[in-house]
Amino acid sequence: MTPALENLQKQLKQLPGVGYRSAERIALHLLVEKPQKLPELVNALQAAAQSVRRCTRCGNLSEEEQCPICADERRATGQVCVVENVPDLAAIERSGAYRGRYHVLHGKLSPIRGVAPEDLNLSTLLQRLQSGEVTELILALSNDVEGEATCHYLTERLPHAGVKVTRIGFGLPSGGGVLYADAVTLKSALEGRRAY
Repeated sequence: MTPALENLQKQLKQLPGVGYRSAERIALHLLVEKPQKLPELVNALQAAAQSVRRCTRCGNLSEEEQCPICADERRATGQVCVVENVPDLAAIERSGAYRGRYHVLHGKLSPIRGVAPEDLNLSTLLQRLQSGEVTELILALSNDVEGEATCHYLTERLPHAGVKVTRIGFGLPSGGGVLYADAVTLKSALEGRRAY
């Protein structure tokens, strides 16, 4: 194996869900079967790296200062669904059950992994709560110890006077995440949220 091919496989293997065999298949597919697609892929990766950034309001991915969801005037401005990561937001959007706004934490509290409150996207959430625009905070975090700890931190440490705080959970298996739930389960979880 050439050093360049080995390095390509090594880089591909760092992607989530890609093991040694998958990395090898992808690398060989790009180099042998579809070499004409390689420049397109490289250009797409470079363009995304240069133009995609975090929304200044919610933390979602965007090419503008605000993401399309924050910029959409038709969405319920008072409801803010707090999620761990962008894929969780995308999963809830696919369910079609929610028409409010979001806030992406980009993780959850985990002392074992060294993730502290300052490592999360909490400052803009605090600003949103202080502005008075939020009437309901929906906590859509994983149903595991770290997710529960993060929910507890949010309700105990962030000012939310006059804000209804709810937590999804009905329909989501214990230890499961929002990302892997199907649309029906997510719809049920959102409709069955409870006060937290």
